[in-house]
Amino acid sequence: MKKILLLAGFIISFLNARAQYVSLTDTEINTLKNNIESKDEVKKAFEPYRQTAENAMDEQPDPIETIVSQGVLAGNPAKTASLKALHDGDKVYALTLLYKLYGQKQYLQKAQDYLQAWAKINKPNGDPINESKLDDFITGYDLIRNEVSSDARNEVDAWLTNIYNAELNSPSAKPGKTTGFNNWNSHRIKVMTLTAFTLHNDGFMEPVYKLLEKQIDDDLYADGTSFDFKERDAFHYHTYTLEPLLKTCMAIYRATGKKYFTYESANGSSIQKSVDFLVPFVTGEKTHAEFVNSKVGFDKARAANHEKGYEAGTLFEPVNGISTLSLAAYFNPSYVNAIQQSPVKEKFNWQLALDQVMKPVAINN
Repeated sequence: MKKILLLAGFIISFLNARAQYVSLTDTEINTLKNNIESKDEVKKAFEPYRQTAENAMDEQPDPIETIVSQGVLAGNPAKTASLKALHDGDKVYALTLLYKLYGQKQYLQKAQDYLQAWAKINKPNGDPINESKLDDFITGYDLIRNEVSSDARNEVDAWLTNIYNAELNSPSAKPGKTTGFNNWNSHRIKVMTLTAFTLHNDGFMEPVYKLLEKQIDDDLYADGTSFDFKERDAFHYHTYTLEPLLKTCMAIYRATGKKYFTYESANGSSIQKSVDFLVPFVTGEKTHAEFVNSKVGFDKARAANHEKGYEAGTLFEPVNGISTLSLAAYFNPSYVNAIQQSPVKEKFNWQLALDQVMKPVAINN
């Protein structure tokens, strides 16, 4: 009987300890640790995470019930409070990263405290722009899900399940709404994907593939532009719709080997073409005056509020495309060359450090 119980426990542990598709596997963590120790640029990119984690050890969680950001001008007290509270996500990711790299249990416990605090308080409502800001909570949890206490796992799993269901049934995705196929939907698909793979819920992934394929067809165009770019006349929104799609594609590729980055829709559009459209504006070969012909009133309201980067005619800054190209470089390292050609002073970032170690887990295993 004792042997049977031990075997049952081993099987349950094995099933629970499935590979990380959203964050990093143990093998990738070891490679990253070596890179931090041997490569100055990686060490420099890592240092802010080390500092954030160490500071977080002396701080307390600041969860908020409802995130307020989307459609609200800068300076609004509710938005300010939400953005302040969301820094807890930075802390969770940094704490889990340091724990995985160096094995110090106090970082694991503190990350668990932050996650449980948010799981108890935060109530998702299906607003994809607001809930897209939970990325670091989800990615950090994915790093340690196999190692938290059973109580914490149950609580945080339930929170992520609520986030997924809220996005699945989001009012923004109802037929006839522009938000059902513009950047809002890209963020919605990303949140659903990250939560599904973190929870290892195959049923949650079933609707995502169709949603992603339809989004590539509806939001992106064969010439590399996007609905968001044409509606807002701004690369700010072109990158804002591409980045969640790239994160979605990365998780899917790591889990299944399916490369949606190069997937071409019926209208000839693809994420790769839309990234390529951005490249000359990051290298400085071309320039673009942002928001000049925007059709969205909120853009004018932000300009009137003197929010940096939103005033019509402001030139797109190449630095604002580096994050997009860094994500795309996971699929095609040639984008690193474009980053190197840009006039941006600091060309290396944490995503490029991750690109060096992240592999398609399902194919390797």
